[in-house]
This record gives sequence, C-alpha cells and structure tokens, in this order.
Amino acid sequence: MSINGTVRWGLLATGAIARAFALGVKASVTGSLAAVASRTEEKARAFGVEFGIPRRHGSYEALLADRDVDAVYISTPHPQHAEWTVKAARAGKHVLVEKPIGINQREAQAMIAAARENNVFLMEAYMYRCHPQTARLVDLIRDGAIGEIGVIQATFSFRAEFKPASRLWSNELAGGGILDVGGYTTSISRLVAGAAAGRPFADPLSLSGAGRLHPATSVDEWAVATLKFPLDIAASVATGVGLNQENVVRIFGTEGYILLPNPFVAAREGAAPGRIVVCRRGGAPREIAVESPVTSFAHEADVCGRAILAGRRQAPPPAMTWDDTMGNIRAQDAWRAAIGLVYGAEIRST
Repeated sequence: MSINGTVRWGLLATGAIARAFALGVKASVTGSLAAVASRTEEKARAFGVEFGIPRRHGSYEALLADRDVDAVYISTPHPQHAEWTVKAARAGKHVLVEKPIGINQREAQAMIAAARENNVFLMEAYMYRCHPQTARLVDLIRDGAIGEIGVIQATFSFRAEFKPASRLWSNELAGGGILDVGGYTTSISRLVAGAAAGRPFADPLSLSGAGRLHPATSVDEWAVATLKFPLDIAASVATGVGLNQENVVRIFGTEGYILLPNPFVAAREGAAPGRIVVCRRGGAPREIAVESPVTSFAHEADVCGRAILAGRRQAPPPAMTWDDTMGNIRAQDAWRAAIGLVYGAEIRST
C-alpha cells in the first residue's frame, strides 16, 4: 500500500470539486496524487497534465484496478456515490466520498457495510469538519463560552440558473438544496448540539420542514427545517439552489452568542483562515482568528491520510464518523420527507 508514509490518491471523476481536492492533496503532508479517472481518456489526460498526475485512466474501473492507488476520492454525481464506493471498497481501496454520502440512509448503510466487510477506510467529505475553525468552535461550546446553548441558526444557500438537466436541478441526479448543501446545515447543527452535551454529535428528536419544489423537476429550490435536540436545543436551518441567503451560522446561549461569518470555510485554493466572533452578555464582540495556511480540502486530505496510515477505518471527530454520517443522512431524509421531495430512483428501487 502506501509508500514512504504517503497515501497515494486516485481521483474518480474530474469536476470542479475534484480540482479543489487535487489542490488540497498537493498542499497536504500525507498525500500524493497518483492517478485520475474520467469517463473519457481525453478528460483524464487533460486533468492529469494540469495537476501533474502521472497515471490517467479513461474509465473508473481502470482506476480501481490500479495497484499504485491506495485511496480513492469519489466526486461523481450523488446517485453514483453508492455504486462506486462499494466497488472501491471491494477493490481494497480506502474511500473519501463527497457529500452527501448517498441519496438516502439505505445507500449509506450499504456503503458503510462494504467498508466494514472489506476493512477499508471510509469518510463522507464534509471538509469543514477537518478545518481547525471547527475544532475551535467545539472547544468554545464545551467550555461554556456563551453558557447553555438554546438556539442554532445555520444557512447554506445560493441561486443557480435553472438548467433542468444539470446536477443541481435534475431529479434523476438527486438535485436540490437539501442534498447539495443542506447537509452542511444539519451537520453543523448536530455538531453544536452534541458539543453542548459533551458528545461528538447529537441527533434531532424531531424535525419539521417547509420549502418549494420546482414545478418542472420537483427538486427543492429552497427549504427550511426546524430541529429539536436534547437539552431543549432548537435549530433553524435553511438551504437552497434557487435563492441567495446569508450563509452564516449563529449560536445563541444563555450568556451570549457566537457568529461564524464563514462557517464552512469553503475556499478552494490558497490560505483559508477561520474567524469566530464571540459576544458575552453585556460585553463587546471578540473576534478569534484561526490560522490556516491551507484550505479545508488540504486539512481533509491529511485527516484521512493520518487515519489511513495509522490503520484506522474512521477519522476521529469532529470529522465525520460512520455514526455521524448515518445521523446526518437520516436528518436529510426526514427533511426531504417533510417537504414531499422524492427522487425517481427511489421510487423505482422501491
């Protein structure tokens, strides 16, 4: 497997997010870019030339058969995550798969089972969970920086041009806000609620939601959910692919509030420092700077790399563990159910 303490990554798909991860691996200390695969040799060759990747495959199957690849980063459209994660695990490859891990909890269960049965690493790629800003936030919550947590507000939403065949808007490609970026809001709410209870995460006791489904493709243009957690913590989360909103996280406690101006630290290249604003009751806001010379994607590559090199099958919190991932996809399933969003692939499989 790995050579000289380095994880050799193979990139399965060559979209925009794969480019961000490729830059992250190049800036990491544990990883190297060994191979890339696309549906065509031409695309794989162009991507390989751009990023200096030596092995270039014109099929995903060829990448999984490549003995010079230790771990695979999967960034296909959502409905293909389960298929290629299971195939990668059966090929003995460690896996980092883009969020959402699958389109529903049934797929996620199958993927985790494949990782367990084949004794390989598997993580869902919520890259912000690997950034030091997130670890600092957890420490502040656990240390009671703003007292007992009462309300969490989290938003990740943008307006994209409507293109019915695109991955954001297509029902066949599991489009819409909840699966594309809504999982960031549920995952950070679950993280904060868990930290308040001294645990890695918490799952909601109940979830209600509302939103708008596009009349042509029936995916969510925008959606809002209210989650009730233990300790009477309430979260309001919002997402969308058809509506610009203020993409921040606010956490309100009995002794003040915390603001995350850039909660998901989503810069794709260059330095990506974090910033946390803490305001105690009766005091002035205090800004905490979190240094980071690299992006969340570089941190993510190293979180995976250290776990793989140590022989672990899961990364430590606040990165996404298997139980954390299952709790998050259950919340996304419940949110979709609350607004009546069902994908054609789910109907056919049922």
